[in-house]
Amino acid sequence: MRKKIIILFFIIIAFVAYKYVFQNHRDIQSESASFIMSTHELSKEFQINPNDSQLKYLDKTIQITGVISELNNLSMTLDETVYCLFLESLDSTLILNKKVIIKGRFIGYDDLLEQIKLDQCNIIN
Repeated sequence: MRKKIIILFFIIIAFVAYKYVFQNHRDIQSESASFIMSTHELSKEFQINPNDSQLKYLDKTIQITGVISELNNLSMTLDETVYCLFLESLDSTLILNKKVIIKGRFIGYDDLLEQIKLDQCNIIN
């Protein structure tokens, strides 16, 4: 009887571990944004207190407005402070110095480059 309980216990632990490791992926595009702001407001928060700001925004969906300062195939930088990584190639009609609204997931702050990083981004307008 004791062996059965131990085996059942390990099966339950294995099931919980499997469910934890193989969670469903978030769909940032369908989520509503936890925070809506401009790149200047966000970067100002990180200049004042980067540690508290990082804890506040970590893994949250953010909608941000800014001007494109750098443009690549899968990424763009807004106002030289917010780096946005996309899942798909960007539209070729995008141009530098154009104002855009982006929604993405905050993944971290680079102290060295003083850059805010978002991934799973998509363009709202």
